[in-house]
Amino acid sequence: MTEKTIICIGREYGSGGREIGEKLGKKLGIPCYDKVLLKQTAIDSGLAQSLFENADEKRTSWILNGFCSGNPTADAAMITSMDYLTNDSLFFMQSRTIQKLAGEGSCIFIGRCAESILSNRDDLLSVFIHGDKEDRIERIMKRQNIDWKRAESLMNRIDKRRAGYHNYYSDIKWGRSASYDMSISSSKFGIDGTVNMIAEAVKHI
Repeated sequence: MTEKTIICIGREYGSGGREIGEKLGKKLGIPCYDKVLLKQTAIDSGLAQSLFENADEKRTSWILNGFCSGNPTADAAMITSMDYLTNDSLFFMQSRTIQKLAGEGSCIFIGRCAESILSNRDDLLSVFIHGDKEDRIERIMKRQNIDWKRAESLMNRIDKRRAGYHNYYSDIKWGRSASYDMSISSSKFGIDGTVNMIAEAVKHI
């Protein structure tokens, strides 16, 4: 393992990606940023955390099209000249927080285009967690206390939202195996098995 390692985990809804990230963080002794990233971004920006929660992994149309070049990263500096907020500007702020945290030390990011935002780093390991439909639905049913039909609908809706968000802000296609260093089935290897596989891969970065 290098002195510093950044692990970015993309995940299908219900695949256990968040649990895998949290367990991996404990195993490696490094922080895992999921929802807590929203809190940190709010602190860094001085804005209400609820703004970032409402926009979390949700795309918008190009509301700022007339002011931007079309490249979110390149146009981040333009935010200071805006007197209103959009999901785009909130994404820019979150990107800066991700870059700041990655610069401070080894850590894990769950979703939120982190592997694209940090794609120029040599110490990055990008992973996508997927799972069988039945396993995912059962996990969602248990976690949300809902029936099969509602769980399946929720799974499809959130996966579509995550894909739309990711593909809107990144040239890396969400869920496509070629977009990541590793693509792992949590149904095949289980939560702990997947954690162990990623931890082993980190040693070779």
